[in-house]
Amino acid sequence: MSEPSRFDRGHTDDLMTFLAASPSPYHAVANTAERLEKAGFRQVAETDAWDASSGGKYVVRGGAVIAWYVPEGAAPHTPFRIIGAHTDSPNLRVKPLPDSGAHGWRQVAVEIYGGPLLNSWLDRDLGLAGRLTLRDGSTRLVNIDRPLLRVPQLAIHLDRAVASEGLKLDKQRHLQPVWGLGDDVRDGDLIAFLEDENGLKRGEATGWDLMVHSVEPPAYLGRDRELVAGPRMDNLLSVHAATAALAAVSTGGDLPYIPVLAAFDHEENGSQSDTGADGPLLGGVLERSVFARGGSYEDRARAFAGTVCLSSDTGHAVHPNYAERHDPTHHPRVNGGPILKVNVNNRYATDGSGRSVFAAASERAGVPFQFFVSNNAMPCGTTIGPITAARHGIRTVDIGVAILSMHSARELCGADDPFLLANVLTAFLEG
Repeated sequence: MSEPSRFDRGHTDDLMTFLAASPSPYHAVANTAERLEKAGFRQVAETDAWDASSGGKYVVRGGAVIAWYVPEGAAPHTPFRIIGAHTDSPNLRVKPLPDSGAHGWRQVAVEIYGGPLLNSWLDRDLGLAGRLTLRDGSTRLVNIDRPLLRVPQLAIHLDRAVASEGLKLDKQRHLQPVWGLGDDVRDGDLIAFLEDENGLKRGEATGWDLMVHSVEPPAYLGRDRELVAGPRMDNLLSVHAATAALAAVSTGGDLPYIPVLAAFDHEENGSQSDTGADGPLLGGVLERSVFARGGSYEDRARAFAGTVCLSSDTGHAVHPNYAERHDPTHHPRVNGGPILKVNVNNRYATDGSGRSVFAAASERAGVPFQFFVSNNAMPCGTTIGPITAARHGIRTVDIGVAILSMHSARELCGADDPFLLANVLTAFLEG
C-alpha cells in the first residue's frame, strides 16, 4: 500500500509563482537556490576544498545548479539517485549590439534561441530579463517585468495571403521587437536603460545575457480550473518538482542513496557548454563528493555503477486537433500522471530496466503513469537523458509531464500533473 501523497494542488500554486519569478535560467537558479537554503542546504564554491560533512549542499554555475544531500554515515561508494532537468527555454535573446531601429521606430536586435514557436511571440507584451556582468566581474540579475517590448505582426490588409497560405516569418527581418519611437538610435541606449533601472552607474555593465519574456502571469484555465497556462513549463516544471522532492527527502532519516538535483542550462541548443549536460559539471560534482568522503577511484566506479538518473522533461500530450500526429496506440493525456518516454533509437534513454525503476517509484507514490512513443513518421526530439547515460555511464530513464503548445511563449499543462510528478520524484529519491 502506497503512502499518501505529500504534494497536492498547493504545489501547482507554488509552481505558478516559480514560473513567474524565473524569466531566465539565472533567475530559475537563484530561486532554486533560495528554496534549497530554506531547506537547510548550503552553497559550496567550486574553488574551495570540499569536506566530508553530511547534509545538503549545492553548486551554482551560471544558469545551472547541482544540489545533493549526503545522509549521515554515507559510505564513499554510496550510489546516487539523480533527477536531471534543464533551466533554459526557447525564446528571443538580445544580440551584442542591441540598439537598432528604422523608420522612426526604436528596436532591439534579437537572436533566436533554441526552437521557439515564432508566431507565439507576436503581438505579446514582453519584458526583458537576464544578467549583467559588471566591471569588477560580478553579476547582477535584472528583470523588467512590465510591458517593454512588442513584436508587431503585419496587418492582414498588407498580407492577404496569410489567410490561405499561413504565416511566414523571416527570422532576421520579422522578429525584431519595438520598444519606443525616435530616429536617433544611439549605441548603448538599452544597456544604459537597464543600468538606470537597476541603480547602476552608466558604463558599469560590460557584458550581458538578456532575453525577452511574456509578462502575462501563469493562470488556471478551464471550466473547473483543471488546466494551467504559463511560460517556460519546458522545463521549469521539472526543475520546480525536483527541487521540492530533494527538499522533502533531506529532512533526515536513513536513505540508501545520495539524492541529487542536476538542473542544466543550454538543453534547447544541444547541451554543449560548461553548464550543459554534455559538459563536465555533473561528473565533476559527483566525483568530488566521493573523494571528499575519503573515497578512491574504485569507490567512484562503484557509486556510478549503482546510480540511476531520471531525466525529467516535458513531453507531448495528445492534441485534440492533431491526433493523427501522435502514435495511434500511445495517447498521453493531461492530468493522467507522468509520462515514461521510450524511443528504441536512443533519442530517449529508457530501457526495460529503467522502466522497472520508474514503475516502482510510481507504485510507492500511488501515482499512475503513461507512456509516450512518437509516431514512426515523425521522429521525436531528445533530452539530456541519452547525453547523461553516455557521458557518465549512468543508467538513465526519460520521464516528464505531458503538455500542449511545447516551445510556445505560453504552454499548457494539467493542474494535477505537477504535483503527481513531484510525488513520484520524491519516491524515487527515497529509493
